[in-house]
Amino acid sequence: MSVYLHDIPLPDAQARFEEALQQAGLDGLLGEEHIPLDEHALSRVLSAPIWAKLSSPHYHSSAMDGFSVRSKDTNGASETAPLALAVERQARYIDTGDPLPEGFNAVIPIENVEPLNDAGELAGDPRNPSSIRIRAAVVPWKHVRPMGEDMVATELVLPAGHILRPIDLGAIAGCGHASVRVARKPKVAVIPTGTELVEIGKNVKLGEIIEYNSIMMAAQVREWGGEATRFPITPDNQEGITAQVVAALKKHDLILLSAGSSAGSEDYSASVVETLGELLVHGVAVRPGHPVILGMVHKKGGKKIPIIGVPGFPVSAALTGEIFVEPLLARWLGRSPFQPETITAELTRKITSPPGDDDFIRVAVGRVGDRLLAAPLSRGAGVISSLVRADGLALIPRGSQGEPAGAKVEVRLYCTRTEIERTIFVIGSHDLTLDILADFLSQYDRRLTSANVGSLGGLVALRRGETHLSGAHLLDPESGEYNLPYLSQYLPDIPVRVIGLVGRQQGLIVPAGNPKKIKALTDITRGDVSFVNRQRGAGTRILLDYHLDSLGIDPAGIQGYTQDEYTHLSVAAAVASGRADC
Repeated sequence: MSVYLHDIPLPDAQARFEEALQQAGLDGLLGEEHIPLDEHALSRVLSAPIWAKLSSPHYHSSAMDGFSVRSKDTNGASETAPLALAVERQARYIDTGDPLPEGFNAVIPIENVEPLNDAGELAGDPRNPSSIRIRAAVVPWKHVRPMGEDMVATELVLPAGHILRPIDLGAIAGCGHASVRVARKPKVAVIPTGTELVEIGKNVKLGEIIEYNSIMMAAQVREWGGEATRFPITPDNQEGITAQVVAALKKHDLILLSAGSSAGSEDYSASVVETLGELLVHGVAVRPGHPVILGMVHKKGGKKIPIIGVPGFPVSAALTGEIFVEPLLARWLGRSPFQPETITAELTRKITSPPGDDDFIRVAVGRVGDRLLAAPLSRGAGVISSLVRADGLALIPRGSQGEPAGAKVEVRLYCTRTEIERTIFVIGSHDLTLDILADFLSQYDRRLTSANVGSLGGLVALRRGETHLSGAHLLDPESGEYNLPYLSQYLPDIPVRVIGLVGRQQGLIVPAGNPKKIKALTDITRGDVSFVNRQRGAGTRILLDYHLDSLGIDPAGIQGYTQDEYTHLSVAAAVASGRADC
């Protein structure tokens, strides 16, 4: 077996998978179920159309509490010439929803009549008078719901492939049905693999990783209409993984084999698929998520079951689900694939992409003035928090090497346009107070979404009209003043308001106990000390450079000076993990 067959273009991979599904007879509805019409039918997919058994309403029905009348008997009634109608013979009391008495063709609301007793005086019981006096004529069928106003017997109510909503359940019941035929839910096995994985809730030791991809993938399957079974973690062992796949074949329509799809020494997914069936694709030209495996495995009796080897990095896993799993479940359920709302937005910074891949970029989206803007977020395949913060995905198509700042890209939204309209867009320095502010604003129906590009990058974004506000903490070395000198340099003709948000004490982050005994900036030049920096343009980087210059320290002599991170928390994580000493 080759390490990789090779990355093939996404359309080619989809076509190869499609052909295998067709040959296996798995390119349509898997089956159907007849289920009771109750709240549990919500979100199921109709496998057959719903035709009305009954008209709704199935009789002429009063739309008001009042008196049913014959329209012709009311002719001539006016404010100056009221008419009296005898109850029972010319008018009959009727409640909303009651059948219209035979021969009557209109309803006068009770508030528009004067109930009279036998003496022609106002009656005490407005619903049981001897006669009624009216001061306006009514036209035929006024305040009447005629038979079939809502639905007519034999009318199409809902087509096959429709996903049932709460209102649909009411409509189906109203037209005479007590049960519905729906597509059988595809059964999906999710098998996490990896010797380094531990279950949720366990204490994590060095080298161990909490296994959560299976939860995410199972939730995706459920959201898309399937039933997922999460298997226990299987260590990196070909025999053990093979046994789990064989077990999953017995009761499932699709197998998602999580991790082990790359080319490492303990990546067995491709080998397992080849052993049990056909390896169709090993590597798809998408980023993130290129080490995808597509195959068909055989169960007893010769039936084939599709299997997808899902990359272990969570962002890659989520994207694999969107690209390959959701369309397959849609086909098996007989519905159309989900089509997220898309918008066109301007990139706030340059994006570089591998020319041979479809590159999916996570972005934060906001409206500033009349412009929709997309700020790229962290691109690491393992950075699941970037998906949590993302408002959508921008696709840089294969054949392009990226897009410049200001380029217009299509964004597949994870949120609604309404949410975008109430978003406060922040580009600039990272600060923990932004997280606190975001939580506070959520209580007032506002979203705060931010992209961390450093203080100078934030001022540039303000100048370009790409952000509502920008966090900055920029020291001017000449004056010793913060922020204001930079405004005259970067925003000379743009009116801005400067708000003092929070004061900071800055220093060096060191591991607990300070094992390297780092006491001052001069210590970071020692040969036994590794450093992690903030990125160029960050206020912290400018402050550091100011102090290094004051001390006569050459940055080139600092081990790790060019190793940078975009947030304070990322720096802290680098130190906590041992990647840097400060």
